[in-house]
Amino acid sequence: MNTEPRWYAVYTKPRWEKKVAELLSRKGIENYCPLNKVMKQWHDRKKLVEEPLFTSYVFVQVGAAALADVRKTDGILNLVYWLGKPAVVREEEIRTIKSFLGSYRNVQLEKTCIKPEDKIQVINGPLLNREGRVLEVYHKSVKVILPSLGYAMVAQLDKSSVEVINVKEARPQKEYSAAVLNNFKIA
Repeated sequence: MNTEPRWYAVYTKPRWEKKVAELLSRKGIENYCPLNKVMKQWHDRKKLVEEPLFTSYVFVQVGAAALADVRKTDGILNLVYWLGKPAVVREEEIRTIKSFLGSYRNVQLEKTCIKPEDKIQVINGPLLNREGRVLEVYHKSVKVILPSLGYAMVAQLDKSSVEVINVKEARPQKEYSAAVLNNFKIA
């Protein structure tokens, strides 16, 4: 069993994200509850408030042996599972979220559904209506293979320029992006 601390996602009771983070901190468990700075308007004033970026999710960094103790924390409903195992979130993803939230306010999440091996169709630009297959997914673009005239053209396109037309089954991976938490099954 892996004893090296890794980041995991936990599923909390609704609106308990900040409370769970505080309870985990009191237990000495490293955690991260990404907070989004949002300007709220009331009838008499405006105020900058911090709201959880991921509703009902908090990230914890522990060894696999400590997961049972994490689950016992008040307000945690369960770990987030993927393919029957606790979902591991890459350290790089946590750093990216921290950096992004440190630089921007009113961050909005958009669910991405483009994955490697998906069949896509180009919906704008010079390759309009061409079909292809996704090779890699980057932050804002995708690398697509477009078969044409017996050759494989590989193009890097903006994500907004393609749409999925045939989704392949997800392939098992060891670590998962925080950006796809909405695809995880809560066991």
